[in-house]
Amino acid sequence: MNFVLLTINVLLLVSGQVLWKIGMNQLGEWNSAIFINLIKSPYIIGGGLIYVCATVLWLYIISKMPFSIAYPFQSLAYVFGIFLGYALFKEVVTPTQWAGAAVIVFGVYLIAK
Repeated sequence: MNFVLLTINVLLLVSGQVLWKIGMNQLGEWNSAIFINLIKSPYIIGGGLIYVCATVLWLYIISKMPFSIAYPFQSLAYVFGIFLGYALFKEVVTPTQWAGAAVIVFGVYLIAK
């Protein structure tokens, strides 16, 4: 059950970041009105609310699991970020980045084992 909660936490973190990226893409250039536009953006607000949920879940997780296992598991957010950058934002991901993602997954596997 703990690893399911960890996975949900990672997905929440990545979802919040994706919403922030979408929101920032829509806002465009930084200027004097950016702060007003930030607090009015539904994507920025939604990402923040998701982060609040992720933080509450994280507090529960670290109360139930060893920190030395739970914390490294969150590095899977980087892997999901690479996939989503490629799939949603059409970013170029190099073979070296894919290899790095594989190393992260393998590292998390070793820690969780």
